[in-house]
Amino acid sequence: EVQFVESGGGLVQAGGSLRLSCAADGFFLDYYAVGWFRQAPGKEREGVSCISASDSIASYADSAKGRFTISSDKAKNMVYLQMNSLEPEDTAVYFCAANLMRRTCPPGALDRIYEYDYWGQGTQVTVSS
Repeated sequence: EVQFVESGGGLVQAGGSLRLSCAADGFFLDYYAVGWFRQAPGKEREGVSCISASDSIASYADSAKGRFTISSDKAKNMVYLQMNSLEPEDTAVYFCAANLMRRTCPPGALDRIYEYDYWGQGTQVTVSS
């Protein structure tokens, strides 16, 4: 049974950093792209970053470019999201999920949330001003 489990969230001051982890138990990172998403209270879930299956090429939402870095460790079946220069607007529950329709992260992939499955329970990130 495939299960994604996120961890690493917490409370941090603006300008600080956090590293989120996504454990992809029972899932082969060589087969499908994996994305990070977030959902703030009262807002829709939005894509943050995506990493392709074969060559680990990454894509980012405009809000994450230059501040966040996605990476994967296939030997450990882990996907990470390094978040630097955090802002209060980054406060949200962060989720990871697998794109069962794609191996890559083409333009618009983060907008097609319906393509993703195996959602974890999320990890809370709170950035104080």
